[in-house]
Amino acid sequence: MSSLLSALLATALFRCWHIILFFSGWAAMVTLISDKVHVISLPNTLITVFGTVLGFVISYRTSSSFERYNEGRRYWSTIVLASRVLARTIWIHVPQETPPEGATEKQKEQLRLKAILEKKSAINLIDAFAVSVKHYLRGEETIFYEDLYHHVKFLPVYMLPAGLPQMSESPITEVPEESLASATSAMQSEVNLQSPLGTEPNRVTYSSDARPGPVRRAGTSSTMVSNLAAPPQEVESSTSTPAGTLYRKEGLSIDVEKAASGDATIIPMVTRTSTNRPDPIPSSQAGLQRQDTLLPANDPPKWAMFDVFPFSLFIKPQLKKGKSVAGKKAAKLRAKEGAVNHNIPLEITFYLSSYIAEIQRRKIADVPTLNLLLGNLNLLSDSLTGLERILTTPIPFSYTIHLWSVATIFVTLLPFQLWTTFHYSTIPATAIAAFIFFGFLAAGDEIENPFGYDKNDLNLDHFTRNIIRVELAALTSRPPPNLEDWALSPDNNNVFGRNETPLAPREWMERGEQAVWAVLKKGERGMPQSAR
Repeated sequence: MSSLLSALLATALFRCWHIILFFSGWAAMVTLISDKVHVISLPNTLITVFGTVLGFVISYRTSSSFERYNEGRRYWSTIVLASRVLARTIWIHVPQETPPEGATEKQKEQLRLKAILEKKSAINLIDAFAVSVKHYLRGEETIFYEDLYHHVKFLPVYMLPAGLPQMSESPITEVPEESLASATSAMQSEVNLQSPLGTEPNRVTYSSDARPGPVRRAGTSSTMVSNLAAPPQEVESSTSTPAGTLYRKEGLSIDVEKAASGDATIIPMVTRTSTNRPDPIPSSQAGLQRQDTLLPANDPPKWAMFDVFPFSLFIKPQLKKGKSVAGKKAAKLRAKEGAVNHNIPLEITFYLSSYIAEIQRRKIADVPTLNLLLGNLNLLSDSLTGLERILTTPIPFSYTIHLWSVATIFVTLLPFQLWTTFHYSTIPATAIAAFIFFGFLAAGDEIENPFGYDKNDLNLDHFTRNIIRVELAALTSRPPPNLEDWALSPDNNNVFGRNETPLAPREWMERGEQAVWAVLKKGERGMPQSAR
């Protein structure tokens, strides 16, 4: 029953019922006036001329939206393809590092284990890339999701621009390096305050001349700030974990605008349900809230009154004011207009690239293998960019308004043209015409952003969970296959087809080369004369 209700709510009828109701009432009024007071009619020529033109234009509008839908599906197919090739190449074609001369068995085993763990971590990032793209396109902020958190919690954070348009933009100013260092130190202090008693938290201290990583230049449009890492001699840690790791694990980040003014301020990363960045928390304030529970991998927004006309008209004004608006329409609009502050998929490509760079530095893979890895990593980046383009490129406003205006005028004049022929049947005829024209327009508006949770949207969870994650888990569930294990297996006893005596490969090897070629030459009998 719930599935049937969801299907009905996803139809064009639900999205334009108020329009159909309005024009049905309008047609009833025109019909009653024409019957009781005075006949108001127009020549039927307008139906033929304007109806044909309007039909072509609406068809083009719907086709454009469906093309965006198909393009989104193609980009996800590319992500699946690149993920498969990348994972297969890493797991099978990247060898382990050559042990040094005189290495003990224990050292050799450690090198083998190191190679396995590095490969598995890289393949986990491939899985995390697809998952993070799913959340990114849906406007779901942070990494605190069951299918993402454990794969990326250990990665230092790049303070990248979102990649999606923001509701409001702040002017770009130069960030003093000492302010960023102070903010980072303050963040670490807050994290230390939350550490359980009896444990030794990671401690990061900066001297007065500490220098974080590269910062943005003043006067440029770039807002990218690299991970804040202190010089090695200034870091005291109980583990080898980089300082930037703490920012992601604790759900904290630095308020760059505040840091630019010299105020060391930290903020919690925004959750999916937030519509704007939360208020900064001064570094002197203790007891920051931590996210102890993870959100489900599939977290669709619930239906709300703002999904129903006329309340849906207030969604965009409320979002621009920074208000929290519930409902599916509001969630899609937030994703499209920029509620995501961290481009996590792009960050993941940096770490996958660093894995390939390390393979290149160790000289353990040949050039074709490296080219294959880099080529498929570029496919992931290209797909991310293409999906961002689909999400953030609206149909031109003037075209959309003109199309809706023309359709409104046509259906408004329709009862005047139908009265002389249909009489009281003008009312249902007008309602059907309104459903046809405005139904196509509503369907086009709906499918031009195919990344949500509706029945009309692409099943992103199927791509990430049932295809990529399951396949990568199956790939890494056993060591890379050894050729002899399957090619020379005793069960491989039909090498030359069912017409030959079933013999194991090693039995054929004992018979000799002449016997093998004699069997292979029999294949010529079934070939066309021209192919011999």
